[in-house]
Amino acid sequence: MATPSRKTSTPSTLPSKRALPRDPSSEVPSKRKSSAPPAPLPLQSSRPFVEGSIVRIVMENFLTYDICEVSPGPHLNMIIGANGTGKSSIVCAICLGLAGKPAFMGRADKVGFFVKRGCSKGMVEIELFRTSGNLVITREIDVAKNQSSWFINKKSTTQKVVEEQVAALNIQVGNLCQFLPQDKVGEFAKLSKIELLEATEKSIGPPEMHRYHCELKNFREKEKQLETSCKEKTEYLEKMIQRNERYKQDVERFYERKRHLDLIEMLEAKRPWVEYENVRQEYEEVKLARDRVKEEVRKLKEGQIPMTRRIEEIEKQRRVLEARIKEKATDIKETSQKCKQKQDIIERKDKQIEELQQALTVKQNEEHDRQRRISNTRKMIEDLQNELKTAENCENLQPHIDAITNDLRRVQDEKALCEGEVIDKRGEKESLEKERKSVGDNIVRFDNLMNQKEDKLRQRYRDTYDAVLWLRNNRDKFKQRVYEPIMLTINMKDNKNAKYIENHISSNDLRAFVFESQEDMEVFLKEIRDNKKLRVNAVIAPKSSYADKAPSRSLNELKQYGFFSYLRELFDAPDPVMSFLCCHYHIHEVPVGTERTRERIERVIQETRLKQIYTAEEKYVVKTSIYSNKVISSNTSLKVAQFLTVTVDLEQRRHLEEQLKEINRKLQAVEAGLIALYERNKHLEHKDNELRQKKKELLERKTKKRQLEQKISSKLGSLKLMEQDVCNLEEEERKASTKIREINVQKAKLVTELTNFVKICTSLHIQKVDLILQNTTVISEKNKLESDYMAASSQLRLTEQHFIELDESRQRLLQKCKELMKRARQVCNLGAEQTVPQEYQTAFQDLPNTLDEIDALLTEERSRASCFTGLNPTVVQEYTKREEEIEQLTEELKIKKVELEKYRESISQVKERWLNPLRELVEKINEKFSNFFSSMQCAGEVDLHTENEEDYDKYGIRIRVKFRSSTQLHELTPHHQSGGERSVSTMLYLMALQELNRCPFRVVDEINQGMDPINERRVFEMVVNTACKENTSQYFFITPKLLQNLPYSDKMTVLFVYNGPHMLEPNRWNLKAFQRRRRRITFTQPSQ
Repeated sequence: MATPSRKTSTPSTLPSKRALPRDPSSEVPSKRKSSAPPAPLPLQSSRPFVEGSIVRIVMENFLTYDICEVSPGPHLNMIIGANGTGKSSIVCAICLGLAGKPAFMGRADKVGFFVKRGCSKGMVEIELFRTSGNLVITREIDVAKNQSSWFINKKSTTQKVVEEQVAALNIQVGNLCQFLPQDKVGEFAKLSKIELLEATEKSIGPPEMHRYHCELKNFREKEKQLETSCKEKTEYLEKMIQRNERYKQDVERFYERKRHLDLIEMLEAKRPWVEYENVRQEYEEVKLARDRVKEEVRKLKEGQIPMTRRIEEIEKQRRVLEARIKEKATDIKETSQKCKQKQDIIERKDKQIEELQQALTVKQNEEHDRQRRISNTRKMIEDLQNELKTAENCENLQPHIDAITNDLRRVQDEKALCEGEVIDKRGEKESLEKERKSVGDNIVRFDNLMNQKEDKLRQRYRDTYDAVLWLRNNRDKFKQRVYEPIMLTINMKDNKNAKYIENHISSNDLRAFVFESQEDMEVFLKEIRDNKKLRVNAVIAPKSSYADKAPSRSLNELKQYGFFSYLRELFDAPDPVMSFLCCHYHIHEVPVGTERTRERIERVIQETRLKQIYTAEEKYVVKTSIYSNKVISSNTSLKVAQFLTVTVDLEQRRHLEEQLKEINRKLQAVEAGLIALYERNKHLEHKDNELRQKKKELLERKTKKRQLEQKISSKLGSLKLMEQDVCNLEEEERKASTKIREINVQKAKLVTELTNFVKICTSLHIQKVDLILQNTTVISEKNKLESDYMAASSQLRLTEQHFIELDESRQRLLQKCKELMKRARQVCNLGAEQTVPQEYQTAFQDLPNTLDEIDALLTEERSRASCFTGLNPTVVQEYTKREEEIEQLTEELKIKKVELEKYRESISQVKERWLNPLRELVEKINEKFSNFFSSMQCAGEVDLHTENEEDYDKYGIRIRVKFRSSTQLHELTPHHQSGGERSVSTMLYLMALQELNRCPFRVVDEINQGMDPINERRVFEMVVNTACKENTSQYFFITPKLLQNLPYSDKMTVLFVYNGPHMLEPNRWNLKAFQRRRRRITFTQPSQ
């Protein structure tokens, strides 16, 4: 009995799992027949093991085991244990220990995954029974390298040698008919008929049966290939014979066409020689013409020499004349400049005379204006004197003026006082407006933050948001205050701590409304839930407040573990809300720590005994087991805060609203005072204007006579000054005439000098014109000579161009001659120094001598050759080649047919040796399979199925079953039958193989899981009866549970697998002691 030790772990401890090797005396009987002590069972070695059966299994650091040894019996081994105890681990050990692939078990694709977690190496050892001496196979698994080391009888070996030894014992862990692990049970029904036949052949058939089957498939494949090859070669041979017959006439036409092509070849060989001779003659003609033009060019160049000398002489004369013309032009320029200077001086003299005349005119006008002003001033003085005489005597107005001045001063004082009050009021108003704007901005900021929280509420919980809007419009319906959802009333002191609150308080309570009265909550829920059909949550605050309840432990005691606050101190909330959270979520008892707390978490849990703990990024919940009194903790990562990251202090906002109302009231009072002051100031302004007007009128009356006297005195002074400012016009006119005469004398002298300069300039112009005429005559002669020279040069250029063209034509013809000669030699295959062979000369004599005749004959021959369409130079070669291939294919076809007959004889012989034993084997399987199904009042049969007797790769075993009398037999598929029916069919098929099986053992893991109790009982009985017969192979049956009152056999071996937190240590396991205690308890029961 295997007793692996597997223990559950707590956060603080993790004990290892170990099991000591089992003692043979520790076995227990599988079934108790009486209350008397059971007799001891015989040793394993005395039991009749089959060759290749498993005698011992040892596991070390393998899956759930530290060390465990299992000793199965030779017949039926039933491994029982709860799910997860390690039953399938034994199956995995058998598979891997016998060189099976990890992927076959469907658990992992790497062998390193089967080593116990935390261990670097694992080991599996399988001891197999052999009459010549047991075979011990050891497999050591290295996790880091994902590699295995193999040993046979403690000697190192390779996996290939292990596989050969295992195969020699007919052990096939990859065959589902022999080895059916838990994760592959469902795949058995998915096996195709062909796969099932192959697995059955390997499992129970003679060793040569599967080999014969493979040989048949290979022979049949070769036969198909040979048949196809013979058919293809025969068809190809017939086509080639037909094609050669068709091409026979084409070959004859080919030779006729060749004669025309030979003549064309000879014409094409002569044509370059004829073309060369024509070009050579043309070259000689061009060379003669080039020499004549060269002599003409020489004569034209000699005729240009005198003309060039005369042009050079005239050019020298022209340059002399142009130099003299430039000198005269310079003299004319200097004389003209002197004339210009004299003209400028004369113009300035004229301007001086004009200025003297204008000055005299101005003085005359000033004198006439002075006389007019004197007359006007005298008249004004007379008018002022008359007005002064008529003015009444000035009365005494000073007392009236003083009274009005005093009244005006009093009004101005009142006005200044009123304006001062207005300034004060305005200052007060501006201050209040600034304060109102500041408070308004703060309210807007609070509203924006509140809107952010409300937007989050609306997006996530629309019904709750709609209920909030309804509450704000209907607060008058409630007797006591109703608080909006907790997520809106909570205000975090620091937003980074919001994640602790959101992870601690459930989302249902975060969006719950808080009531102080049960009656108010019923009114609210009736309206919201019943009438408006909104899904909202509501809670009632405790009647006695918990908001200020002190924690059971002081925060100072916890600071040594890294705690900095309780949850309650992280936020503000109204007292009823805080009281509810303290009562239901104990936020005054839950501390919040830092990363330092997480580093010391085991010490914190053991020493503080806190039920809930928060670290920087995790939440820990600590519980104490009511059974074992052990501390169990679990931790979860904190979710990111979503709702409480925005902080809004509603009390502060209400305070700001009250403050805004008070400011508005004060502003209204200030504005009313300003209006009254503006009215009073307006009245004073009007009164001030009236007094100023009266004072002005009195002052004007008082100062009028004094003003008249001052004006008369001023006018008399002005008149005296004007009469003294006298101008002598006759003297001024005489002085002006004298200055004008002096200027005219200077002007006459300047005119005489100007006339002399004009005469000199005219003479120079005449001399310059004469020189220009001479230069024009010289230039005309030069132009005529140059024209003649250009004409001669043009003639020379044309002649030279003609010479160049002729020379280029000569060179081109020379090059063409060389190319034609080269091409002609190439056509005739001649070297540079070779002469034309005699055969070409003889053939050329019979051919035309002109290009036109040659081209005409070429065209005619090409037309004749082109009449032979569809021919090419390879026609004869292909014809000859096909004749050779026809002969070769005829020989190959004979050889293939002989080989095909040999394969057909081999197939007939191997088929007889394979098919007849196979049919007998399938009949035996069908007989046992049908009997098993009949015993269950069901029907089932197994037959050899194939669609074509010659397709040996399509042979398969077909299983057909019927579980109800009203239905027909149906083929076993993964889809038609239920899971339990497939399990029963699979198990019965394996049982049918059991007595026929030549494999040393079979493993079936948890195949009874999908069966109903009736079928499970029937199948179990069959397994016991079949597997416990004499001379049957070893059988492993793994199951997590069994029905009650099942039949058992003395040949069974029952292996129990236990685990649990209070498992007995392996070194203390003693089955004999347990049996003795059991006997004592049994003997003492009657006395009790």
